[in-house]
Amino acid sequence: MGPMLCLSNVALQVGERWIVQRCTLTVPAGLSLVLGGDGAGKTSLLRLLAGELSPDAGQLSLAGAAWGSAGWGQQVFWRDPRAPWPAALTPRAWTAALAGQQPRWREDEWRRHVDGFALAPHLDKDMHQLSTGSQRKVLLAAALASGAALTLIDEPVAALDRGAVRYLCAALQRLADASPWTERIVLVAHYDPLDDSLPWRHMLTLAG
Repeated sequence: MGPMLCLSNVALQVGERWIVQRCTLTVPAGLSLVLGGDGAGKTSLLRLLAGELSPDAGQLSLAGAAWGSAGWGQQVFWRDPRAPWPAALTPRAWTAALAGQQPRWREDEWRRHVDGFALAPHLDKDMHQLSTGSQRKVLLAAALASGAALTLIDEPVAALDRGAVRYLCAALQRLADASPWTERIVLVAHYDPLDDSLPWRHMLTLAG
């Protein structure tokens, strides 16, 4: 059956605003989408699932592991695309470290996505030298290659060129079509469904 993400009566408040209240749902393995406009709380919800924010109420589990446990953290891939990068860090060095942290890391998939996003000329540059779009491509390639049971991707097409957007949608479709797909949940947060052909198994809309 693959991993399942389960929320039971979960509430999350950020500042004076409730992102979710009494939210109960089960997200199955596959491709899922969190919809919402700017300020709706999509990033906050992903940060909750990544363990960076604590729920104000309720319980969460991922493939049987409770939220906040080591078993939860070991199954999640997340990096806030807006967070600053450490100095003197190259894509090659960052992903080499990731390969040791992510139990399901796929080096062959990383190389595939490096080619797909045309990242080869940038692998040994400092992340600070890269454009916002190239930084986003590095993050997306790593997320797709991570193999993590819960892979969290926030606003994936921000700063991407059209070719990169097409490649991303094709990569998501290929994941959805692959036989090992049941081993993973890929949760994308965006303001629209990206591509009408993508087989979203679950959609959650945040009203904002």
